[in-house]
Amino acid sequence: MAEDLTTIITSLGITNESFLAIVVIVLLVIGAVVVVIVSRPVLDIYPYLLPNAKIRARKGRLFDEKQFADFIEADSGKEIIHYLRGFPDYSFHVDTHFEKDLIATAVNHQIEKVLDIQLGETYNLISRIVPDNIKKVFKVLAKKSDIENIKTLLVSKEANLTNEKTEELLIPVGSLYHTFEQLIDSRTVEDVVAGLDGTEYGSVLENALNNYKETKTVLHLESALDKYYLESLLSAANVPAEDNTRILYSYIGSQVDIANLKIILRSKVDGLNYETIAPHIIEDGYQIKEWKLKDLIESENVTGIINGLENTDYFPVLNETVDIYNESGSVSIFEKALDSYLSNYANSLALKNPLGVGPIIGYTNKKEKEIKNLKIIVRAKREAGLSQSALEEMLL
Repeated sequence: MAEDLTTIITSLGITNESFLAIVVIVLLVIGAVVVVIVSRPVLDIYPYLLPNAKIRARKGRLFDEKQFADFIEADSGKEIIHYLRGFPDYSFHVDTHFEKDLIATAVNHQIEKVLDIQLGETYNLISRIVPDNIKKVFKVLAKKSDIENIKTLLVSKEANLTNEKTEELLIPVGSLYHTFEQLIDSRTVEDVVAGLDGTEYGSVLENALNNYKETKTVLHLESALDKYYLESLLSAANVPAEDNTRILYSYIGSQVDIANLKIILRSKVDGLNYETIAPHIIEDGYQIKEWKLKDLIESENVTGIINGLENTDYFPVLNETVDIYNESGSVSIFEKALDSYLSNYANSLALKNPLGVGPIIGYTNKKEKEIKNLKIIVRAKREAGLSQSALEEMLL
């Protein structure tokens, strides 16, 4: 057989040395292909090793069930603040931003401010440590504090709050905080909008300003900001080039779907028509595309909306809560179910993708959930006679 191979090579005019060189080159190419195939998963994982190590270290500082139970049992603002001082994530903000005065004069909105500061700085931290291929998404996420501060300014001017009160309500985080400090002296909502000209939010608010002038309610401006934020988040995630970006896009897309569903469900209960709702809806959803959104908005009732979701993951989530809604008449039942779905989905992504973006998504969602639940507890303390079991039912 070796003689036959030699004969074939000779007939082709190839010397033995040239043939050996060709064989070596072919083997090198095959080896390179094998190396690329084998190393690709490692290359995908490598950028996430250090960020995930930092995330896992912070995950251990999240509240557990017992700590939430202890927090619920706190009787006063002073006791709540004292309790928060026992947690590194919150003690720093209590000591740095409010010093010891907060203990003596603790009020609910000041405690909530501590929570908002911590969440804002968590967003900033994550946006700094995540790999470059997903950094854009978390940079947008970190803008949530800026948007909340703009809402605070708008509401404060609408309510004619003093400059001192407005400053007290602002969250001292975000890229535009110093701009917001300068806008505290603004006299009207229109002045705040004008003061944001030149920022990415200027045109968003300007486009919604006519609706504000007609209704004299800042809800139109707030809704425009919420829509812009979610559209920016979805646009930043809409580059699903590999597993990690696809997973992140599915999570962000689910947030958009849920935001749309909350608006549609609440509007149906309030009897609002398509023309009123459509401007607030984000057309490019994830599981729910534009044509489906239109059908849902035009549904006759809440049951019709839920039935219209039959081929999505949201149908079983909402369908199993219909009886509770029929008894209570409260659309918040559906909103809580959707929030729980998103939380469970984030946890599932963390388990399915433990070496990639999964832990980052899981931690971000858990931190947001922790802050929401702590706020629920703080606000519930205002209600005299609210039982502990009733409060626990309110938690996400």
